[in-house]
Amino acid sequence: MEARGLEATGPAALSRRLEAPGPRYGEKAIYGLFAACAILSVLTTTAIVISLIVPSIQFFGDVPIGDFLFGTDWGPTFTPPTFGVLPIVVGTLSVTFWALLFAIPIGLGSAIYLSEYASPRVRKLVKPMLEVLAGVPTIAFGYFALIFITPQIQKIWPGHFLGGPPLIFSVLAGGLAIGLMIVPIIASISEDAMSAVPRGLREGAYALGTTKAKVATRVVFPAALSGIVASIILAVSRAIGETMVVLIAVGSTPNLTFSPVKSVQAMTAFIGTTATGDIPTGSTVYKTIFAVALLLFLMTLAMNLLSIRLVRRYRQVYE
Repeated sequence: MEARGLEATGPAALSRRLEAPGPRYGEKAIYGLFAACAILSVLTTTAIVISLIVPSIQFFGDVPIGDFLFGTDWGPTFTPPTFGVLPIVVGTLSVTFWALLFAIPIGLGSAIYLSEYASPRVRKLVKPMLEVLAGVPTIAFGYFALIFITPQIQKIWPGHFLGGPPLIFSVLAGGLAIGLMIVPIIASISEDAMSAVPRGLREGAYALGTTKAKVATRVVFPAALSGIVASIILAVSRAIGETMVVLIAVGSTPNLTFSPVKSVQAMTAFIGTTATGDIPTGSTVYKTIFAVALLLFLMTLAMNLLSIRLVRRYRQVYE
């Protein structure tokens, strides 16, 4: 009797009681739903890649890939047409550079303040307000750059510095607008990464007599570096792929220049202005849209792969 009683209350009996009385159909349904979502994402990405590759291969049958990648004259809709994509690639990178130059210091400064200096009450108030900025339509940022940012920088620009006062459409105006748009991405993700740093690291630094500023910059910041790098790479990808801001505020002039006061054409702006249905389907100009989109996709993919590599390299795991 005693042996049976011990067996009834032992680990084997406890395991039997924890087992489900029947098949878990609900759990299997949820598992199937998640698997379907993952498969749908993969299929969507594959379909996008195929839709870009097929017309691009046809395009490179008409235009040599070397002329496309290294040519300095861009005018596929002109007569005669020229297909050197370098000017719009430089325009895209120039706008992205000025956006990051504005967004990274402000974003990281906001993240450090929210993580290390702000009280819980202030953090609960400021962080949602900061994240709301990411939900503003991009066309609103474009007109904000055209109507407000451009006149302001034309007023304060010092004489003929870097080529004179900015034009109505300029790289700097678009870059500042995009920078304002990606600040929430850098600030929010970086703040989450800093908040995830164990409290013991901070307390150990404070016990050694370290100031709060040094704890934030020399303890918390390096410990959260993988998340911070990921936020910056994500912001770069977002800036490279922005369309409406560059279309409205930067212009559509394919100048091969890094000057912030000149008008340029970004890759997304070319796609937006050309893919309007006014060009014949199947023509070389039509296929140019897909070639530029494929190049933009590859640039974004490279940034994501770099992000994964950097995150794995600097990731720190805490017990």
